[in-house]
Amino acid sequence: MKFKNHLFWIAALVSLLLDRLTKSWVVQNLTLNEPWALLPGIFHLTYVTNPGAAFSLFREGGGWLRWLSLIVSLGLMALALLGPHFIRWEQIGYGLILGGALGNGIDRFISGYVVDFLEFRLIQFPVFNLADTFINVGIVCLLIGSFQKMPASDRSNK
Repeated sequence: MKFKNHLFWIAALVSLLLDRLTKSWVVQNLTLNEPWALLPGIFHLTYVTNPGAAFSLFREGGGWLRWLSLIVSLGLMALALLGPHFIRWEQIGYGLILGGALGNGIDRFISGYVVDFLEFRLIQFPVFNLADTFINVGIVCLLIGSFQKMPASDRSNK
């Protein structure tokens, strides 16, 4: 079997490593719930724990999220190994989603919660982490890839 979808694996590994490194730095250097203003009133690093999903959804009883992270991660790896050769945007998108799912999944299995620390106060956005960012950027990459795969005749009619 020929190894394929190289960018998928690179994107997954890089995003997972960046997520783990930043969370480790936050846990070692910041105090829980104490903000560190980088741009006062706009952007802070605030170490919080989140037992729920993105944006603190399912805060109560979110234990099933660890299993969802595992299933999504295994499914994406199987897709990359056994599925077709993806175009560049799909490889990057699926890889970023895998890295984010693994990063948050590791937190959930080890600690029972996810470490969040990026806080945009200007728009009062919920605190999040790099794994959440990678998952969302991955979705955007998949959307871009879906437009690239669309036949030129369909693109001109839409």
